[in-house]
Amino acid sequence: MSGIDSGIGVAGKADSRTAVTVIGLGPMGRALAGAFLDAGVRTTVWNRTPGRDLSLLERGALRADSAAEAAAASPLTVVCVVNYDASDAVLRNDAVAAALKGRTLVNLTADTPARSRDTGAWAEAHGIRYLDGAIMTPTTTIGTPHAVLLHSGPEAVYRENAPVLDALGGTHTFLGEDIGRAAAYDIALLDIFWTAMAGYAHALAVAKAEGITAGELAPFAQGIGAILPPIFAETAESVDAGTFTGEDNPLTSAASSMAHIVHASEEHGIDAAVMRAAEGWARRTIGLGHGEDGFTRIAEVLGRR
Repeated sequence: MSGIDSGIGVAGKADSRTAVTVIGLGPMGRALAGAFLDAGVRTTVWNRTPGRDLSLLERGALRADSAAEAAAASPLTVVCVVNYDASDAVLRNDAVAAALKGRTLVNLTADTPARSRDTGAWAEAHGIRYLDGAIMTPTTTIGTPHAVLLHSGPEAVYRENAPVLDALGGTHTFLGEDIGRAAAYDIALLDIFWTAMAGYAHALAVAKAEGITAGELAPFAQGIGAILPPIFAETAESVDAGTFTGEDNPLTSAASSMAHIVHASEEHGIDAAVMRAAEGWARRTIGLGHGEDGFTRIAEVLGRR
């Protein structure tokens, strides 16, 4: 972390400059508010559904009676709700916009880069200093060294608010002034996560059909997972250079392996639609003359317009 002490006294009590409002008190919102409280930041909270603030109030949080009152309570407001439909429903009314004017709004709600940029344009039109962000780790990491947060927007606004945001713990990375850049990272990284989890769920179904328990498979699944980080690092340079080397494992070999998974799955009546789609990408790429390239050539083909 880089700067908590600049705004919080040794006794852990916030001074007049360290105040934050948290709007949205789902599991992640409550974790964010709790981390601010633990760091001694004066924290005002508001949620559309009443009652979710009780444990936070017991820890010293202040309750606002409306979103506009919450926004007016602090120079910095952090929003974390389910999606931008929900954040728009809270923020885009005259009273809230007026309360936020001249203040900083940090939106840690997950959605698409386009929605982030649209909200950034709305904020600018209403005189609101706006940052977008993404939380890349679970609620249990917030306020600990294991939290990972990404930020994008005006750099001066980020630097000014970093001492308070650092109360959320872990690593904060500023990605640049394009408002949608944090959301773009978020989408790409969640794509990896949920595709991997879908593959794991499918693997568990196939393993069970073959009499293998999840517990028996787990150590070997972890071994497969451990292979991936070096592959990501090794292929990144090749992808950026456009070479997509497949010297050790050409795409033709990968497609054959995927076909085996499809056949074994369907022999047990297990839906193999996801792997069929992946094999289809591979066959399409091979058909375009890239059979000797590496698997990541698929990314280039998928991105063609």
